[in-house]
Amino acid sequence: MNCIDYIKSEIKFFSVFEKIFYPSVIFSIIIISVLTKDSKIALISAICGVTYTLFAGKGKVYCYYIGVTGTFLYCLISYQNGFYGNMALYGLYFLPMQIWGIFKWKKHLNKEKNEIIKTELTIKEKIIYLIITTILTAVIYVFLKYSGGKSPLTDSFITGFSVLGQFLTLKRCLDQWYVWFIVNLASVIMWLYAYLNSSNYLATLLMWIIYLILSVYFFIKWKKDMRNL
Repeated sequence: MNCIDYIKSEIKFFSVFEKIFYPSVIFSIIIISVLTKDSKIALISAICGVTYTLFAGKGKVYCYYIGVTGTFLYCLISYQNGFYGNMALYGLYFLPMQIWGIFKWKKHLNKEKNEIIKTELTIKEKIIYLIITTILTAVIYVFLKYSGGKSPLTDSFITGFSVLGQFLTLKRCLDQWYVWFIVNLASVIMWLYAYLNSSNYLATLLMWIIYLILSVYFFIKWKKDMRNL
């Protein structure tokens, strides 16, 4: 199968909403970034981030190849804005997890659609993971507070629950979308505050708003897919 045929075979599993939403969002981010003279790094990071999220939501293994680039750039942006928790999260956790995800997801594929087989946590697992994540978040908060990072409370919350979100993503869990909704909402607030205080990263703010929308969309889609199994 050549490259064009492969792309066609993949697109047929995309919904009408996905076919319209993705190019429209990418085009909008580019136009707004150019008009506002936004950071070029933030623009590329946003494009990679939105692309990764869409393909991850579709259960496509190749999302991780794009995710590696987006993760590195977002790590740099977080450092430039003093969000050291996010910087450490993306550099020390997300980057290796993106690479691991390639091998992890390849072992659990639906061969017909070339998408991952989805799972869901038990009540006991949900409670255990929530307790561990709460403790981790508290530890990160103490560290950030005394290291001089900006917005230590919000930053530690996003960092702690993002660790859980990425872990659940690798486990192919429906529950990840609950976590990502909370993380995305908190991130929108954090980057909105940064932008209003003269941070030249509008594309990053737009990226998190899009993540928020996609987290709701893919929760509904995954729930529907699992009911139809």
